[in-house]
Amino acid sequence: MSGGQILLILVALAVAGYLAGRWRAVATAGAAGAAPLHSRTGHHGLAVGLAAFLAGLGTFVILNLLAVALPPLGAPWLVGGGSILLAAAAFVVVYARISPRFRARNLFEAMVLGLLALAASIAIFTTVAIALSMLFETARFFNQYSWRDFFFGTVWSPAFQGTSQLGMLPLLWGTLYVSFIALAVAVPVGLLIAIYLTQYATPRLRKTIKPAVEILAGIPSIVYGLFALVTVGPILRDWIAQPTGLGSSAASVATAGLVMGIMLIPYVSSLSDDIINAVPRSMTEGSLGLGATRSETIKRVIIPAALPGIVGAFLLAASRAIGETMIVVLGAGAAARLSMNPFEAMTTVTVKIVSQLTGDTDFNSPETLVAFALGITLFVLTLAMNVLALFIVRRYREQYE
Repeated sequence: MSGGQILLILVALAVAGYLAGRWRAVATAGAAGAAPLHSRTGHHGLAVGLAAFLAGLGTFVILNLLAVALPPLGAPWLVGGGSILLAAAAFVVVYARISPRFRARNLFEAMVLGLLALAASIAIFTTVAIALSMLFETARFFNQYSWRDFFFGTVWSPAFQGTSQLGMLPLLWGTLYVSFIALAVAVPVGLLIAIYLTQYATPRLRKTIKPAVEILAGIPSIVYGLFALVTVGPILRDWIAQPTGLGSSAASVATAGLVMGIMLIPYVSSLSDDIINAVPRSMTEGSLGLGATRSETIKRVIIPAALPGIVGAFLLAASRAIGETMIVVLGAGAAARLSMNPFEAMTTVTVKIVSQLTGDTDFNSPETLVAFALGITLFVLTLAMNVLALFIVRRYREQYE
């Protein structure tokens, strides 16, 4: 019995439970001399149906998880039979409890509350699971390769013959270099767009410009990569790099950083727009009432007041830039090197994670396991930036709410 079939049976039991519970509640309420029902008839039906569905679904999930440690528990007949049996048992138990005093609404709301709490905890469980999965594989990697050579090595040269040099510094440098150029483009442009839309644009013009800017956020990153490869890279090479003698390749850090900055503009502008709008109106009106011009109010009142939130928006955009892959693959190349020249090809951590895990690879070799070490490094870096950004934004909100 497949998982889809089990799910359909559980849904059928839930529907039958709803109809049966509602019918029994109606019959109970209509009996001669019966006391009034505590809950509505619909609550009785929902309590029976949801209890049956959750009991069956919970059993299905638990048995599949236990099957990892105890394979016999993963037998299809056991998973399917156990799930359906527990669902039917919950159906019968709740159905039998239906009476005028049965608090069906309380039971139903408790189950819904549990579902909401479970949904809220999914993000935490997912983060913990990602971290643990990478930590275990990273530990295997450091059992085969020196952590000092990994964190402080300046040469990236994987070779499955056993002579690999897996220093991450060139990859980290390329990641930070591309992200810096991207933020140098996105931050001023996005902030200026937000200032114009919130302080100068008319409502009609704002309704036109804001959706047009946010369209950039919906373009797939692979399309940005193609734009970097076909348009931006050749322009930078022919107009700047070759005439100045700085390079002759269309793939470069400047190409990837510039296009990535364009991609980040809607993130910065939208977040900054919301943050500037959150500044109390009384502060702006007080500044204008004292005789300050609009530009002076923006420079001396609005921006300082919104600065913590704007910094948080920049950090969120930076974490988005650090994790980008496709634009770097097509725009910056795959060369791992330490260089200050922005017109040279370089690569990033994310690109090498993909390259080390694709193709015919041996998952027991350090050349493959290094991808998990790179992944945990990137995970810690982006997580720290996100936590810092959320902390700054929270402090900002506490200041004005």
